[in-house]
Amino acid sequence: MPILLTAEIRARIGNLKSFWRLCVRLSDPDGRGVATLKLNPNTTMSAETFHDLFIEELKDIYHAENQLLKALPKMAKAAADEKLKAGFLAHLEETKGHVDRLAQVFQSLGEPVKGKPCKAMKGLVEEGAEAIEENDKGIVRDVQLIGAAQRVEHYEIAAYGTVVAMAELMGHTAEAKLLQATLDEEGATDKKLTTLSKAINKAAFKEFPGM
Repeated sequence: MPILLTAEIRARIGNLKSFWRLCVRLSDPDGRGVATLKLNPNTTMSAETFHDLFIEELKDIYHAENQLLKALPKMAKAAADEKLKAGFLAHLEETKGHVDRLAQVFQSLGEPVKGKPCKAMKGLVEEGAEAIEENDKGIVRDVQLIGAAQRVEHYEIAAYGTVVAMAELMGHTAEAKLLQATLDEEGATDKKLTTLSKAINKAAFKEFPGM
């Protein structure tokens, strides 16, 4: 069954259609057909069409998911709690499916299946690596691992929400359904992590309150 996201998240995703229309209008005020989006102070991406922007987003997510395929086994190995370890391994299998779905989307659109470096995911994965390197295996490290994992999930929820809205706007119904399926799974994983965190955080505080 599809995951029911909060009303706030649903509203934000719904507003993405208007957001992207505004981005293109503001970034191409002269109507020359070339939109330039300033992603951050040091990065500028030029695209000729809305479709090009959509493909760029998909490439970013594709690279992000492949980074996660490498990170999840390490996080599972580092986890002390058996339920957390099992959760990471289960999401590893889901992530393989996410990569496959993205490949299907690229292929159905007649685009090459490839990614582009996702710096955001690189930073998030590095945070998880720091948790592993800086702490001995145990419950405190598990707390850090959950925090790192949920930051990853929140990024992916935002990323997939964006491409679902764009796909729907362009009439790519089949592609939107594939991407929505992944969005639902990311939301479910985040909820599972939240449930795990309640018990693990409580146990960590009880054993190592530090106050």
